[in-house]
Amino acid sequence: MEGKHKYSRYIGWGVTAFAVIAAGVLFYFGIDYMGNVIDALGKLMSILSPFIWGLVISYLLIPSMMLYEKKLFKPLVARINRKKPRIKTGSKLPRVLSLILAEIVMLLIIAALFYLIVPQVYDSISAIIINSPSYFDSAYSAIDNLLKDYPEIEQYATKIFGNLTDALTKWATNTLLPSMENVVTNITSGVFYVLKGLYNVVIGMIVSVYILYNKEPFIAHYRKILYSIFSPERAKRVMSALRFADKTFMGFISGKLLDSAIIGVLCYIGCAILNMPYALLISVIVGVTNIIPFFGPFIGAVPSALLILLVDPKMCLWFIIFVFVLQQLDGNVIGPKILGTSIGINGFWVLFSIVIFGGIFGFWGMLLGVPAFVIIYTALEMAVNRKLKKHNLPTDAEAYMNLDYIDPETLELVPKRRVKPSEKADEKKE
Repeated sequence: MEGKHKYSRYIGWGVTAFAVIAAGVLFYFGIDYMGNVIDALGKLMSILSPFIWGLVISYLLIPSMMLYEKKLFKPLVARINRKKPRIKTGSKLPRVLSLILAEIVMLLIIAALFYLIVPQVYDSISAIIINSPSYFDSAYSAIDNLLKDYPEIEQYATKIFGNLTDALTKWATNTLLPSMENVVTNITSGVFYVLKGLYNVVIGMIVSVYILYNKEPFIAHYRKILYSIFSPERAKRVMSALRFADKTFMGFISGKLLDSAIIGVLCYIGCAILNMPYALLISVIVGVTNIIPFFGPFIGAVPSALLILLVDPKMCLWFIIFVFVLQQLDGNVIGPKILGTSIGINGFWVLFSIVIFGGIFGFWGMLLGVPAFVIIYTALEMAVNRKLKKHNLPTDAEAYMNLDYIDPETLELVPKRRVKPSEKADEKKE
């Protein structure tokens, strides 16, 4: 019996060693072929892009569609059926009408933005290109007049300007001119990507129609799958977590879009009153970049200030003051009113989430990093509180502010003992 026990123990060691070696080999090949796996996932995401667009459009249109259906078309259809009982409308008619209205409103908003903003932005950019020689001449003359009074600085500036000119000449000769052959190819590929993006959006809108019309069956199937995988108690937790994620993302996205639109309009009004150049272009830049939390105001203010600086340096100073006041108004009044007094985490975690998610996912990470981190933070907090409740310990963070230790027998929270100055003096004497 003892020999058999030793033999089985050796077999167990051998199986464990083989499993470890096999896992190491699989891990090595996984790292070696990681590039191919990422490329395959990229191709799959490219193929599924229309359906992803459809899901995004559906997610954004569900609140407005449900509002139209509940407040407008259901009462209207019910009134028609009461007044004319011979003409019975279908039960799906309110859904169809609300879906059509939601899609039409979305298209009208997009068309209005393009019709109102794009031509004026194009005019502003054209004016910048046309007037750029005069801007550079005025800047050169201003620098020249400034350096005449300081000959030593002028020598250094001339030397730096000469080195910069030589570097630009070499760059144009060695890099820019050879790459001009690829301009046609880049333009062609750019047109292709634009057409492909339009195709994905159009197909996505068609997909969104099917998803919105069959919203309840889709939700029923997802619940069916959820309860087939998890136990009823765990499925209930997953569903509550998904509802919280939906509430967090939808509240943040809709609130941030409304907040940025208000800031863009206020920026345009202020720039128009102050008679600043390129008022609409600057307002669009400030409004769009304001969608990004924390860094958005700085990202939008820098290029806008440079545009004004080319025209009027004094006006640039007034613009910086105006944007500072506007952002204070947004951060302390408008933003809290729309997004709520707090998103659940302090400023440090907001900055942390933007830096981490922005570094991994780029622009979309900076935009959606805050609500994603709120969900992760809340899930971790709930897990910690659940563990503390199992150990019969308080879950309020304030209870641990002045904590020294917890008595393992009585589970009493023992605070830190404050040492009086007289006791410190006695300790020194001893």
